[in-house]
Amino acid sequence: MKRAILLSGLLLSQSGTSQLLKTNGQKIVNDKGENIQLRGLGLGGWMLQEGYMLKTADFAGPQYKIKEKIAELIGEKGMNDFYKAYLKNGITKQDIDFLKKAGFNSIRLPMHYNLYTLPIEKESVKGQNTWLEEGFKMTDNLLKWCADNKMYLILDLHAAPGGQGNDVNISDNDKSKPSLWESEENQKKTIALWKKLAERYKDEPWIGGYDLINEPNINFTGKNPNGTDEMSNAPLWKLQKDITETIRQVDKKHIIFLEGNGWGNNYNGLTPIWDDNMAFSFHKYWNYNDDATIKNALDLREKHNMPIWLGETGENSNVWFTELIQLLDKYNIGYAFWPMKKIDNIAGITNVKITPDYQKLLDYWTKGGEKPTKEFATKALMKIADNYKFTNTEIKNDVIDAMFRQTTDGSTKPFKNNQVPGRIFASDYDLGRMGTAYLDKDFINLWVSDPAKRSEWNSGNQMRNDGVDIYQCKDKITNQYYVGKTESGEWLQYTINVKADKSYSFDIRYSSNNNGKIRIEDTSGKQLATFSLNSTGGNETWKTVSATGINLKKGENKIRIIFENDGVNLNYFEIK
Repeated sequence: MKRAILLSGLLLSQSGTSQLLKTNGQKIVNDKGENIQLRGLGLGGWMLQEGYMLKTADFAGPQYKIKEKIAELIGEKGMNDFYKAYLKNGITKQDIDFLKKAGFNSIRLPMHYNLYTLPIEKESVKGQNTWLEEGFKMTDNLLKWCADNKMYLILDLHAAPGGQGNDVNISDNDKSKPSLWESEENQKKTIALWKKLAERYKDEPWIGGYDLINEPNINFTGKNPNGTDEMSNAPLWKLQKDITETIRQVDKKHIIFLEGNGWGNNYNGLTPIWDDNMAFSFHKYWNYNDDATIKNALDLREKHNMPIWLGETGENSNVWFTELIQLLDKYNIGYAFWPMKKIDNIAGITNVKITPDYQKLLDYWTKGGEKPTKEFATKALMKIADNYKFTNTEIKNDVIDAMFRQTTDGSTKPFKNNQVPGRIFASDYDLGRMGTAYLDKDFINLWVSDPAKRSEWNSGNQMRNDGVDIYQCKDKITNQYYVGKTESGEWLQYTINVKADKSYSFDIRYSSNNNGKIRIEDTSGKQLATFSLNSTGGNETWKTVSATGINLKKGENKIRIIFENDGVNLNYFEIK
């Protein structure tokens, strides 16, 4: 009864602003008939962890193996206490308020079935469905936070009972147990879960839709284990049709999103469309951002006169993000980037900070050695859980700028308020597109399209998500980072605010294994200074060179540091 009153209040609070989504030909529209392009974020890493998100991929990829590793150190109760704190901190109202402010209008919730119902092997009666309040309560809270911000919530069954494919990490698949496709019980539980969800949220206007099965990847008849060469996909279409029919018994309003085999992109053998309020979800990673890479999805939209939605994408550079969103905007395609939070992350909108103690746990799990005490491991893990709180995460403003402003605005903005006289750190170059705020020759990862172009873009994997290579710095004066792995012709731009028309001196703090040269210009190409750099003998052996007589105007100046040789590392420059 309490929940019914709460949700009724939620509906009343949204009366007059109801924006229930539906499909209209190839578009997704609201109840006013207005086109809605979903600009979303997937909450990857909350209800379901993959090993790479916690830096455990080398020894524990699926969530159940991560839990086993933790339980070995701190016991079953300690592991459960850790996950209780982890789930509590992982997503809160503050996170959703922040996402709205950043510019997102929707959320994709990757659900793990085991927060909503027991696995089939734990049911006391075969074929029974025991419902767990935890997952439903988490979803209720998230929906309220979304509704308060007028954001859509799309429910995504990310880990289906038994697991929906051979990529075990994405669905927490334990190969020793029957999969979704090998077990009729698991299929029935999946259908029952969707019916339970539909019953609960059928009247909720801020539910954006139901994403039935995330990234199926299974070889029913083909040779590729992840189903990329499947031609019929008959079991996949049958199950999604059965789920749809069950949902429609209780909810005839909400959009249903279908995903193909082969991680969401293989739609071979698709049977005649069985519902008039459905959309296709495709996924896109690590390839070019051109018409050719989305042609199959566009053809699917045209052939079936149905909307398409890029339900998952990300894990690349800011350059790639900007280019992708420009492409999607061109074709009126909505999207959900991935993920929300992970440890040591530059490619997301937030970063969860690693701790030295957690690194010691990782080192033990990876290399062995002396086992950490239960007390030490508990403290280390609970500190990581605490770091997942929004207030403890690091906001990645460069990623947000690339996803929103830079998609339509080619200008640059200061990354920091750089005052002259003053010291400016190399990593604080301007925000903006590649070619306007900086130039780097290695700036995206295209390994799916072109294996020769597999790249880390920022090879140091520190601080920012552009092509600029940023590393941890150990110089005596530092903001913790330096720009390295520079190549001839690359450059960085800085917006500086100068107090007076004067002649200034520049001190450049650098390191290098080779002799080199850099020059400073304004954005018109006028040369302001050149510096000859002798080898310092190592990347962390720092020296300072100076130049005088550099004229700057009062007010805003934009200057560029241009590298004329490979291999110069830059810590900071100081203008006096």
